[in-house]
Amino acid sequence: MTRTTSSAGTPPPPRSDAELDELLSRPSEADCQALRDLDGDLLILGAGGKMGPTLARLARRAADEAGVSKRILGVARFSDPAVAAELSASGVEVIQADLLQQDALAALPSVRNVIFMAARKFGTAGQEGTTWAINSYLPGLVAQRFANSRIVAFSTGNVYPLTPIATGGCSEQHPVGPVGEYAQSALARERMFEFFSSVHGTPVTLLRLNYAVDLRYGVLPDIARKVYEGRPVDLTTGAVNAIWQRDANSVCLRSLALADTPPRVLNVTGPETISVARLARQFGELFQREPQLQGEEASTALLSNAALCHEHFGYPSLPLQTLVQYTAAWIAAGGRSLHRPTHFEQRQGRY
Repeated sequence: MTRTTSSAGTPPPPRSDAELDELLSRPSEADCQALRDLDGDLLILGAGGKMGPTLARLARRAADEAGVSKRILGVARFSDPAVAAELSASGVEVIQADLLQQDALAALPSVRNVIFMAARKFGTAGQEGTTWAINSYLPGLVAQRFANSRIVAFSTGNVYPLTPIATGGCSEQHPVGPVGEYAQSALARERMFEFFSSVHGTPVTLLRLNYAVDLRYGVLPDIARKVYEGRPVDLTTGAVNAIWQRDANSVCLRSLALADTPPRVLNVTGPETISVARLARQFGELFQREPQLQGEEASTALLSNAALCHEHFGYPSLPLQTLVQYTAAWIAAGGRSLHRPTHFEQRQGRY
């Protein structure tokens, strides 16, 4: 693959994990201003997952560049000690805790601002009870423990039903219709925050995200790797949404200012309805390989309309075509994969 040059103002594609993590945690002026305007410290629950480490570092860097003294605390089990060590080295205060243990939850510091990222999706089949505990029981505990805080909680576009591709996706006003136990438990998470927001007057923002891309995982790398490795790309789910993870994390930080009661709901994704077949062919051109396409496109897909998010925060800083090029360059150069496929093709909600 020929290495492309970036347009003016766009960073070149990252070539290592360190470069990627730096880019994903690089704050914009809007992020810095959000930290200047934010009263109190920030506690991130679930900071050890796919998005948590870069969000925590983004918040830390934004506060530092904004010139404000603010504690950024990251809480997780941190099954990988290296993640905890890296966060600590970047200035994030690391707290190792199992949030399902009520004593551990009670021992956490009371902080004005809370971001809730703890969730379970993959491995639900056969362990439905664990998924429901993490996705619905735990949010109820957190909502009560931090009743006096401002909360942003990650949800998912999976709470919506499959809808006709031609409609452009569900807006926040579209009736929910979760398919499968993961999606049902995710809706239960929203309902827990909604209930306790009404009980305690806790301001909350709920972020319905799909799909964040961090070149090591995401719907674009899923498709690109199949093309690169000569594996078939299933076209049954013929369209997807995607957003650069740094942009999703930026929305998260800035949406603390939108928290309200009843909770503010916001779809978080890119502006495009992306054709899976077209993506596969683009990656084929970039890799100079013929994509193996299989299946017939259904008329429906899991899609979100994020117009309201873009109205509040503007369009993503990294356009889709640049993200496609970043993904292709990363894979062609042997960039690492987290081996966590999105399973965007799944239409029965079994994860």
